[in-house]
Amino acid sequence: MSDLAPGRAPATDPRVIAFFINWAHALDHYVILIFPTAVLAIGPELGLAYGEMIGLSTACFVAFGIFALPAGWLGDHWSRRNMIALFFIGCGLSLIATGFAHSQLALTISMLSLGVFAAIYHPVGTTMLIAVATRRGQALAMNGVAGNLGAALAAAITAGIAAFAGWRAAFIVPGIICVLSGFVFLRFVSEPRDAKEQRTSRPEVQIDPKLMVLFVSLFALAVLLGGLLFTAVTVSLPKIVDERMGGTSLPITLIGSLATAVFICGAATQLVVGRLVERYKPVGVFVGTSILQVIGLVIAWATTGIPMLVGLAIAMAGIYGQITVNDVVVARFTADAWRGRVYAVRFFLGFGTAGLAVAVIGFLHEHGGFEPVFQAMIAMAAAFVVVIAWIAMMAYRMEARAALPAE
Repeated sequence: MSDLAPGRAPATDPRVIAFFINWAHALDHYVILIFPTAVLAIGPELGLAYGEMIGLSTACFVAFGIFALPAGWLGDHWSRRNMIALFFIGCGLSLIATGFAHSQLALTISMLSLGVFAAIYHPVGTTMLIAVATRRGQALAMNGVAGNLGAALAAAITAGIAAFAGWRAAFIVPGIICVLSGFVFLRFVSEPRDAKEQRTSRPEVQIDPKLMVLFVSLFALAVLLGGLLFTAVTVSLPKIVDERMGGTSLPITLIGSLATAVFICGAATQLVVGRLVERYKPVGVFVGTSILQVIGLVIAWATTGIPMLVGLAIAMAGIYGQITVNDVVVARFTADAWRGRVYAVRFFLGFGTAGLAVAVIGFLHEHGGFEPVFQAMIAMAAAFVVVIAWIAMMAYRMEARAALPAE
């Protein structure tokens, strides 16, 4: 049985749409993580230190968050299908331009362009997938795993291409693949003639107007806290493993392998959570995944060695799991006609916290090691539980009034 059905009758088989959207998610996370590895080879050629080189990608990551807002708006008002095609082709041309860059200015401009086009995927691709998915939990879980694989493979594939054919090829080869993917996507995915007319302006669960401001404010706070926590844990994880594995010095390859194993636990959890939200109320699963974050972080904070790794794995399971539930909850309480804009704000808030989280980690670690870092992460996770529990109580009341069954 397919996880997807015609839904609001796009002209293309929903399974084909799902394939391209998952492929786009993998590429999205892959392309923005090429530079951090390729920079190790670019620096010596241009005669620049690592700090100077890595700073050239700042514009890319800033644009990745900011341009989610106009991308979501254009997807709702223009064409989601054409926006995804623009994502593929725009990212590809930006990567090819980076591969031919010969100065800091050229690298900065091409990386900025990459961030602008890469920002299209999340608000538009997620909305497009939900429009054709009947088993949303499983569809979003598979989509999340695709994105995780893209991120996980970026460093290894980039290093392999750079070692074999040079750092320029590490940009040009995936750039060509992206451009070709865009044209293949246009060939096999057609725009329904009545796409805009078929978008409903009414959500599955109507939010009480009297509670609208509070509900939206709480959800925005949850997205901010979730984004901060996600970035804090994922960025600091390799260094935590390095410093707290029983006081022994580990080779970087082993550190990377252990960190990857923890990330895999999070990716696997997305598949489990995807099935849970199909059987139980999504907001209830939301509370459960948020509690997992706290439990895992407390275990990791209080232990070292293998028990610490177990704690980090539990925390990562909760962090990745709540991302899947988050998307399902948004889909349930927003109408298709303006869902892209809601996802745009969600991803803007989530990705926009990355810089702040990294700065806070650096400051706290410098003034006390990982002790204050863990305490800050646990405090954020605890606050996240309170906010999600509040949202869940409001959602239960609204669903009861609407007399709608849970997904």
